[in-house]
Amino acid sequence: MNTEIAIVGGGIAGLTTALALQKIGLQPIIFESASEIKEIGAGLGLGANAINAFSHLGIKEEVMAAGSFLSFFTVYDQQGKQITKTDSVSVSKKYGLDNFTIHRADLHQLLLSKIDSKNIYTNKRAESVLQKGNNVTIRFRNGSTHDTNYVIAADGINSLIRKQLLPGSEPRYAGYTCWRAVIDNTQLQIKDSSETWGRKGRFGIVPLKQNRIYWFACINAAEQDMRMKQFNVQHLLEHFKSYHHPIPAILQETKNENLIWNDIIDLKPVNQFAFDNVLLTGDAAHATTPNLGQGACQAIEDAVILAGEIKKDNDIKAAFKRFEQRRIKRVHWIVNTSWQIGKIAQLENPLLIGIRDAAFRLMPATIQDRQFKKLYEVDL
Repeated sequence: MNTEIAIVGGGIAGLTTALALQKIGLQPIIFESASEIKEIGAGLGLGANAINAFSHLGIKEEVMAAGSFLSFFTVYDQQGKQITKTDSVSVSKKYGLDNFTIHRADLHQLLLSKIDSKNIYTNKRAESVLQKGNNVTIRFRNGSTHDTNYVIAADGINSLIRKQLLPGSEPRYAGYTCWRAVIDNTQLQIKDSSETWGRKGRFGIVPLKQNRIYWFACINAAEQDMRMKQFNVQHLLEHFKSYHHPIPAILQETKNENLIWNDIIDLKPVNQFAFDNVLLTGDAAHATTPNLGQGACQAIEDAVILAGEIKKDNDIKAAFKRFEQRRIKRVHWIVNTSWQIGKIAQLENPLLIGIRDAAFRLMPATIQDRQFKKLYEVDL
């Protein structure tokens, strides 16, 4: 096909989409708003669905070499008593490699290495699109424009293209704010991933490759709370001092300059991704809270499914619509389920916490397995 596809956004969604399109013989171009195409952030968990998608793209082994498989995921209460425990080895045998962790920057760099640099343009913050016939004009913040045939908007939760196409589709605040960091694991030697659900918030621990730990801490707060914005490690240590080992020890190993802070937001589900020759994907289409660990996973799924639809008949506009039809129900379920889990995990009322913890401890394994089946059995 003598057709140009432009991808707006050079994050994990945009790069994975570019790689998937390359695999079917296309050469998309990428426009990135930043002056340098790089990923910031901390750790990232990938479920079996994402690893299976990378297998379709032929890079599963390289992704696995850059990250770590963790055998268990445990949820504890504030005192360190187990609420639930997932055996990731048995889950992986059933659905494919699960509970895999990687530094976001490492995954981004691996994906970037698969894309020809001549197809990437930086300092290009897309503000709007104008469709005319079989062409789309992208207008950038610096005043420049680019004419192309098709546009895939993978420019994140704050996508200006989505806001143009779906006025009112603004991010929504989940009710809790979050700190995260990556620190050295030499002294602590933590082997398994976990979350602790307590009255004063939630604390997650994720071992990474190269003897590092990614941790996060979520506290209920008002949106853009100035007091929370000023929190440093000492404030967090004071806040979580009553939590079980090794949470205080992890905070003691953290430097203020390691901290990343942001409110947790998602995108209230929207009912349209395809707009003739323009398509929304990744967080631009269906940003989710991180409670299912599915944000990046769904963007990776998007890439493989979109490429598969285009490959069917090379009718890209029709493929965009089929992609929307295949993805809407699934991503809505992901976004809504993750939102609900966040509310449950962030409970502060002692009575409700007691009921929640007891219910999770008594939950039959079949219920958890049904959720894994729904998460991981994807027709790619």
